[in-house]
Order: sequence, then structure tokens, then C-alpha cells
Amino acid sequence: MDSASRQRKHFKIRKKIFGTAQKPRLSVFRSAKNVYAQLIDDEAGVTLVSASSKEKGFELKGGNKAAALEVGRLIGKRALEKGIKKVVFDRSGYVYHGRVACVAQGARESELEF
Repeated sequence: MDSASRQRKHFKIRKKIFGTAQKPRLSVFRSAKNVYAQLIDDEAGVTLVSASSKEKGFELKGGNKAAALEVGRLIGKRALEKGIKKVVFDRSGYVYHGRVACVAQGARESELEF
């Protein structure tokens, strides 16, 4: 899948998904080497919490499934510390499979509700 088709899918998804302060949008981005996740309040246009496999102190390397699962757990832990329990999942045009699904699984393990 090329970048242009992913962008089209992402715009289609974003028309339907909207994050608020009480229920922010969990946006996932995956590059070849890393996985990134952030909770976004679309009303204010602010990132509330973020996590990535590129952070200092992150034990696992790069963009594999294990790192994606850990990024999901990390964003879930940080969200709970801020008092956020419910989120809307935004797969950003990617297929819900592999690393994207692992981020979601890790967030669910941290007791975030989708």
C-alpha cells in the first residue's frame, strides 16, 4: 500500500472519528523503524499523552510487534495517570493488523477502554 492510498483512508477515517478531552483519540503512526502513539483532544487541538519506541529508556528496539505492544502499554499507563480511561482508536489508515493491533492490545492490557 502506498502513501497516497493510506492518506486517503486516513482522511476517510478522520471524518468519522473525533476525540474530546474526556474521550481522546488514540492515534497510531508506524514507520519502518519505530512505532508512535498519542492521545489527542481534537476540540482543543492538543496532544494529551504520547509514547514511542524511540524514547530514552525504552528497552526494546525499533518497530517490531514486541515494541508496539510495549508502546501500547506505556500509553495506557500514562493515560491512566492523567485520569483518562476511555479512548477512540484511530488506526491512521493502516490495516488493523501486526504492529497497529499490538498497540491496541497493549493499551487494552493497561485497562484503556475503546
